[in-house]
Amino acid sequence: MSGLIEKAFQRLDKQLSGQLSLPGDERYLAATAIWAKPVDRIPRAVAHCRTTSDVQASIRAARDCNLPLSVRGGGHDWAGRSLCNGIVIDLSAMNGAVIGPDNRVARIQGGARAADVIALTDPLKVAPVLGAASMVGVAGLTLGGGYGPLIGRCGLALDNLLAAEVVLADGRTIVANADDEADLFWALRGGGGNFGVVTTLRHRLHDLPSVHSGLLIFPFAEAKSVLESCVDLAAAMPEELTVQVGFIAGPDGAPVVFVLPTWCGRAAEGEAWVAPFAKAGTLLAGAVGKQSYGDLLRVFDPYIVNGLRVAMETSSLPALDSHGIDILIRAMEAAASPGCAIVTHEFKGAASRVATDATAFGLRRDHVLVEIIAVFPDRSDKLDALRHQQWARATREALGEIALPGGYPNLLAAEDTGRATQSFGINAKRLIAVKRQYDPDNVFRSAIPLPAG
Repeated sequence: MSGLIEKAFQRLDKQLSGQLSLPGDERYLAATAIWAKPVDRIPRAVAHCRTTSDVQASIRAARDCNLPLSVRGGGHDWAGRSLCNGIVIDLSAMNGAVIGPDNRVARIQGGARAADVIALTDPLKVAPVLGAASMVGVAGLTLGGGYGPLIGRCGLALDNLLAAEVVLADGRTIVANADDEADLFWALRGGGGNFGVVTTLRHRLHDLPSVHSGLLIFPFAEAKSVLESCVDLAAAMPEELTVQVGFIAGPDGAPVVFVLPTWCGRAAEGEAWVAPFAKAGTLLAGAVGKQSYGDLLRVFDPYIVNGLRVAMETSSLPALDSHGIDILIRAMEAAASPGCAIVTHEFKGAASRVATDATAFGLRRDHVLVEIIAVFPDRSDKLDALRHQQWARATREALGEIALPGGYPNLLAAEDTGRATQSFGINAKRLIAVKRQYDPDNVFRSAIPLPAG
């Protein structure tokens, strides 16, 4: 470590109300043991921040030493963007949330995960619009998009962002909302963490005493008929009903079909809307019923194991039809290991009614997002890693003939600027202009890919 950097780290350590940890420290190891372990990314230091002043000091230290900078919120990004070879701003201690007096707005810190927020909102019978897992960070999910089970009724997570406190590259702290710093507020809703460190978000809350849902497991041999039945059922459902379908590994490692219907409308109607999905095939496990929103978001938590390697691809389909189902089935038949999975998310209703240029998020038509996930041990050799990467890529390419242009920016790799440009569509030019205005030196370059230009 050079003398300049060493002195800067010593100075930063004294300035932080948290602390600065270096390789080998216990807190360093905990902060860098994220869900998807990146390759060849060893931070020089981790700044454990507790306050906005800590974030400002960390940015200043990184810039003074000309070191890369990244932000660790929930630590769930598949590409490991929360880690870099310079200074990591760790917001995990800034994980609080405060519910407003009328239970209509939540003030959420930048390091909070969904679990931190729903622990407060579930007892109040209200809900923020979040994703599909309780361990995901709220800020990263929201800034990139935020598909989830409430999307038909309430829109994306970013559609429910009311304001954000942001620390900029020059150290200033500003609040962006519809009236103040409106261009930045527009860009934050879909452009990810490319403009500064979001230390606080104000999220709209919705009345939600309960949901009707349940993870249903069917044999892989019945995949075609089960998925086609679910597609037919979903086509006749109200916007308050969303359905996730896909493939995961069963107890013996072989693939099974999962179906996760969720009703977020009037509780009295829930059973009637979700019950038919349990009859889509030979039910191996699971049941549908009334539960809390928090219980729903914990369904996939057992599948999230930190410290593994992950390859991921994304594709957006106009709809999940018979041809698309055939492609997904063939992909799972060729899966590289039990760590391969495919998960879909619906985009419809309230999310589709938002004008395309109202936020930076560019794809405002009904569609189905497909996540193609390949998880494998960190100890895997290069050949095994390559097999998983090639499987994910081959699956995405097979969907290419029926897919919409681009892909979900929150799931694109850093080099996917071309697909990002397609994804942002008519919003690309304005997004680049906002980036140049608020981060002209590209200090926050570890976030999701922006359009080329």
